[in-house]
Amino acid sequence: MYHDVVAGDDADLSGFPGAAAAIYKLPYALFERHLEAIAAAGPAPRIVSAIDWPAQTPLFLTFDDGGISAAEVIAPLLERRGWRGHFFMATDYIGRPGFLSRGQLRDLASQGHLIGSHSVSHPTRMSHLTRSELLLEWTSSRRCLEDILGTPVETASVPGGYYSDAVGETAAEAGYRVLFCSEPTSRVHRVAGCLLLGRYYVQQSTNESTAAGFAAGRWGPCLRQALVWNVKRGAKAVAGGPYLKLRRMLLEQRYQKWY
Repeated sequence: MYHDVVAGDDADLSGFPGAAAAIYKLPYALFERHLEAIAAAGPAPRIVSAIDWPAQTPLFLTFDDGGISAAEVIAPLLERRGWRGHFFMATDYIGRPGFLSRGQLRDLASQGHLIGSHSVSHPTRMSHLTRSELLLEWTSSRRCLEDILGTPVETASVPGGYYSDAVGETAAEAGYRVLFCSEPTSRVHRVAGCLLLGRYYVQQSTNESTAAGFAAGRWGPCLRQALVWNVKRGAKAVAGGPYLKLRRMLLEQRYQKWY
């Protein structure tokens, strides 16, 4: 699970601004090293719609939020290797500064990349929405993307890492066949007929060896991230809003040192 790739010193040029988003934005040179290591690690990345489930165990590269680096940086580097990625767009942000335009979304799709929903508004805690609010996020974003692309949109990813049964069930009700969440696991589940796929997240501090370990399914890096993620999940469940406020404060302090 990637987000943005930035070529210069200003992390806010692509995608969401601020410290919480910046930790998921990779420098250009580091992302290139990631791709080289992934290429040497195992199978070439595929598109989820081209997989025969469950007969194959494929590798997917996904990119959340819809930052402009998807078109300007990421897609060209993938295409150079003959790879294609999954780009998930929060539709309220289409055409805003730092985000993909309608034309760029069409261009990415025409090059064979998969365009999917990342909700409408990118809620901070999606699992805390009501079922009617969840259904609106999923159906409205799908309708918007289908109007732009002229083709069915059946794949989505959950923003913010806040997944619940209701999130998955309403995604299925909205017509999605595949939903990516943020749990670091290779296990595949079904929720109301929708495939639920976990992802190993990549941050600015993730080196190429760890990224290659995720791609190859090596137990060491995969297990370490799963353990950390489960500790954080417990903290989120217990502390809720205060956890997010503390995290935001600490990240802002780090952000000021970086930039």
